[in-house]
Amino acid sequence: MVIGRLAEGLTRGVDTVTEGISETLFEPVIRLGVTGLARAGKTVFITSLVANLLDRARMLALVAQSEGRISAAYLQPQPDLTLPRFDYETHLAALTSAAPHWPDSTRAISELRLTLRVRPSGMLGGLQGPRRIHIDIVDYPGEWLLDLALLGKTYEAWSDQVLARIAPRAQAADFLALAAQTDAAAKLDEPRAQALAAAFTAYLGGARDAGYYDCTPGRFLLPGDLAGSPVLTFAPLPRPDALKRGALWREMERRFEAYKSRVVTPFFRDHFSRIDRQVVLVDALGAIHNGPRAVEDMRLAMADILGAFRPGRNDLLSRLLRGKRVERILFAATKADHLHHRQHPRLTAIVESLLREAETRASFAGARCEAMSIAALRATTEETVTHEGQDLDCVRGTLLGSGKRAAFYPGELPEDPARLMSAARQSAQAWLDAQYEVMRFAPAPLTLRAGEGPPHIRLDRAAQFLLGDRL
Repeated sequence: MVIGRLAEGLTRGVDTVTEGISETLFEPVIRLGVTGLARAGKTVFITSLVANLLDRARMLALVAQSEGRISAAYLQPQPDLTLPRFDYETHLAALTSAAPHWPDSTRAISELRLTLRVRPSGMLGGLQGPRRIHIDIVDYPGEWLLDLALLGKTYEAWSDQVLARIAPRAQAADFLALAAQTDAAAKLDEPRAQALAAAFTAYLGGARDAGYYDCTPGRFLLPGDLAGSPVLTFAPLPRPDALKRGALWREMERRFEAYKSRVVTPFFRDHFSRIDRQVVLVDALGAIHNGPRAVEDMRLAMADILGAFRPGRNDLLSRLLRGKRVERILFAATKADHLHHRQHPRLTAIVESLLREAETRASFAGARCEAMSIAALRATTEETVTHEGQDLDCVRGTLLGSGKRAAFYPGELPEDPARLMSAARQSAQAWLDAQYEVMRFAPAPLTLRAGEGPPHIRLDRAAQFLLGDRL
């Protein structure tokens, strides 16, 4: 067993060195991780990013494009043959059909390779021909990223933290009632263990729907082929004073440790640890609409996310000797098209404030982080409406479900984000002086000219931050 693990580690080390030399000296590869917190629009982001890199007329903030140095872009077979391919064509068809609709969310990890033919800048451009740069986009659920925080916790510590955190939440009432009726020191009873896991999973689903972001373990919500397995059949329980061998609490502890070693660790080892650029999509408008508690919850989730990354620069020596490290992390507030452009700087300032506080809490340093407000696919137009003698900057779009066109005014975001942050930190029940509304819009029918990708807001700036220095 030990020899097998050593051999596997040596094999991975050789693969890492070979990959590092190949990427550095021949055809560079950028591994871009894309994840998102609940309802942030991850599938739409990837689909629109790829479409706009293939047809780049709307990507002028991407410097290599504005300088005319990108001569071609095309999809290629992905390098990892064991991962599902991101279903780009199906998702693009959903957004660009005569009756457009939002594509289905992806519920597992997937990958897509996009290759650009780029002419070097400066003096090298006249001496060298174009080179190929591969962009491997790795799509994975945000819940899996938050699971990485479990690696440093024991079952006892995790249980205590979870039970304290969820105690005031209405969504946890059924699970907490069942846990209170359970004797964790009694001998394992499998039906009771399954009932506890089912009740805890139901709580996680309800908490996610209510706008909470700390919904881990993530595989409880996205089990895939692990559904029903013992590794997903545990739940938090307080430690009894006395424990015997075979007790329910001991078995829960064993399954928790198995979840870390058999589910979380392989994801970190095989996929996450190889990412060198990362975008984290957040539905900040949805959190603001849900109130101070949701904003505070998002801040804590962002801190957990930052704590999961290994910061640093991908210089040649570190890549060959220690593996890749994330260089750049973009926290992107999606659905900027739900606001008039006059409010975009305020939304960005709020996300920047969330990011600064998360960086402080996570003691994070090394990678370059940035916040931005974007819309991967613009679904609205802007207009000013006079209401009761007051001019309101609105957005107009097709309402999801009814199909009706309507103008919508979401409310004024504060110029000073500290007004939101203070109420969030104090766990206020509601905003004191304002209410913020959100509306769900359907994608608008598109008429694209040759060379144009789907309309967006600042997707080209996001691409420049994540990829521009490598192009």
